[in-house]
Amino acid sequence: MKAPQNNNIVELKNLKMYFSITKGLLRHKIGDIKAVDDVSFEIKKHETLGLVGESGCGKTTTGRCILRLYRPTSGNIIFQGLDISAMPEHQIKPLRRHMGTIFQDPYGSLNPRETARTIVGMALTIHHTVKRSEFDEAVEELFRLVGLDPSMMDRVPHEFSGGQRQRLGIARALACHPSLVVCDEPISALDVSIQAQIINLLEELQEKLGLTYLFIAHDLSVVQHISDRVAVMYLGRIVEITDSQELYENPLHPYTQALLSAVPIPNPKLEKSRMRIVLKGEVPSPVNPPTGCHFHPRCDLSKVSCSGERPQLHDVGGGHQVACFRI
Repeated sequence: MKAPQNNNIVELKNLKMYFSITKGLLRHKIGDIKAVDDVSFEIKKHETLGLVGESGCGKTTTGRCILRLYRPTSGNIIFQGLDISAMPEHQIKPLRRHMGTIFQDPYGSLNPRETARTIVGMALTIHHTVKRSEFDEAVEELFRLVGLDPSMMDRVPHEFSGGQRQRLGIARALACHPSLVVCDEPISALDVSIQAQIINLLEELQEKLGLTYLFIAHDLSVVQHISDRVAVMYLGRIVEITDSQELYENPLHPYTQALLSAVPIPNPKLEKSRMRIVLKGEVPSPVNPPTGCHFHPRCDLSKVSCSGERPQLHDVGGGHQVACFRI
């Protein structure tokens, strides 16, 4: 594989992913769902980039485009120095061993008819990374890596708890020693008591194996804990991106400020004294998004110019980028 010329594992350049809306027997196209609308950012080697935003804003679609599960409408996806955005499937397959994904639902993402041995080792079989005689040993090592007892290899998914199932999903994602792992809300379906264990496991594995994470989530407190940088997404666009500590201490975009004001604080006095920002209206449809800045219909700072021209991400200092005319 071609070595990247910089320290970036992934670079997105003006990425767009539109889904066609069709009607009638002839499936005549009548519009587009603009799930990802001109997104650009990079993920550095060994870092965790958190991607946050409301449900339906395009976070998962962005992750799937990076994995090339979707072929983007336009734009570029540079993975380890290679542009994979328009690469044919037969060329993509060898690259996928360098990518892993952890799904949101530890119940629905595992085949209920397969044993844990087969589920975890499937990538080894597909990519032919180990000999048949070494298969069981490799799977046992993956079980130990994520804190599971290898004696459980012949169980089926319903014999595992929710946390154990997610550990199976993590083991499956790491089977081919990927350099990038897309974590698509990996703890949102788990009990709170289990969430911390999974987050700690992900951090330990990153340090041990030198992994890079794209961590997609809507729980901002978890993102703050695990992420090095955070990108905030609204209606298919990135509105703010900076270091995790900087974002939580100095949020600049009105949408980011509203999101952070909704995060509970485990201190009754502080929780009571702080101001909650309540956004007006509902999230517009990605079929017919607002002109100019997508957030302007719900923003208290919006001016007439906000509806006429789209704000571009610009650096306000120290790598803190914001897409807002008022900042």
